[in-house]
Amino acid sequence: MKAGKLRVRCGHCKSGAVTVARDPCCWEDVLTPDRVEGHCESTQCNGQLRFCQFYFRCADHISQGEEDEAVALYLIKNNIKEVPCLACTDVSNTVLVFPCSEGHVTCLDCFRQYCSSRLRERRFHSDKNLGYTLPCPAGCDNSFIEETHHFRLLSEEEYAQYQRFGAEEFVLQAGGVLCPQPGCGMGILVDGGCTKVACVNGCGFVFCKNCLQGYHIGECQDVEIGATALEQPSYSVDPGRAAQARWDEASKVAIKVTTKPCPKCRTPTERDGGCMHMICTRPQCGFHWCWVCQTPWSRDCMGSHWFG
Repeated sequence: MKAGKLRVRCGHCKSGAVTVARDPCCWEDVLTPDRVEGHCESTQCNGQLRFCQFYFRCADHISQGEEDEAVALYLIKNNIKEVPCLACTDVSNTVLVFPCSEGHVTCLDCFRQYCSSRLRERRFHSDKNLGYTLPCPAGCDNSFIEETHHFRLLSEEEYAQYQRFGAEEFVLQAGGVLCPQPGCGMGILVDGGCTKVACVNGCGFVFCKNCLQGYHIGECQDVEIGATALEQPSYSVDPGRAAQARWDEASKVAIKVTTKPCPKCRTPTERDGGCMHMICTRPQCGFHWCWVCQTPWSRDCMGSHWFG
C-alpha cells in the first residue's frame, strides 16, 4: 500500500489542461463520473465546459505517461475520529471502513486476519458484478467490498491463492469442473451433456465429469469420502498441512499421478514405455484400451497415436 496523488483530466478528450469549477469534497465526487465540471483548454475542446475525470497516480514512482494510473483503496482512511477496531478494540492511525450503513471500522492487521481466515475456509463470496469479495464481518446488509484491490493487503502468497480461488469459483458457477489430478486443478468448461472430460491445456488427464475419477465405461462407483463436519474433532489443524502429513496418503497420490484406471474395471495401470495400446492386467478383465483416450482400443487410435 502506497500513498497516491490525485490528478484530474477532461472527461471528453482526456487532456490535463483543465480547470475545475469546484474542488471535489468527498469520495463520491472523485469516484463517480459526471459530478464535477471544468473548463478544458485543449484545442479539441477549446474552453468548453466539460465533466472532469479524477484519477490517482502512485506517489512513490516516476510516472510512465498519461495512461499510468493507480487504483484508489478508498475504504482505507486516516482514523481522525479515533474509532476503535471492531475486532481488537485498539485505536489505530489507519483503518478500513466497511461500506455498510453502520460504517464499521477495523484496523488493517485485523482486516488481514479476517481475509486470511475466510480465504483458508473458502468463504469468500463470488458475486457476478463485484467478483470474489467479502462483506462486513458484523453481518451487515449491503456491505460487500466493491473494489477488490483492497485484498492486495494480503501477502503475495495469499493474494495469489485469492486469485486462484476466485477463478475456480467462476469456472464452477459457469457449470465447469476442476481437474481432480493432484497438482493440476485446471478449470475446464464442459458441454452440458458431456461426461468425458480431458484436461487438454493442463496435465492431459481424462476423467468422468460426474464422479471426477478416471474416465470409465458404465455407471460411476461410490468414492470414499472423509469424515463429515460433525465428526471433526474440536482441535483444529490446517487442512492443507494435514493432507500433506498423511503417511498413507502420500502413496495414494503417487499412484494417482503415475497411473490411469482401466476404463472397464478401474484397475490402476501404469504405462512403462512402449505403445499406447494397453491391456488390463486384471485376469478377469483383460480389456484392450488406449492410454491417451482412455476408451476401447480402435483403428483411430492406431492411426493417430499408436506410439504417441
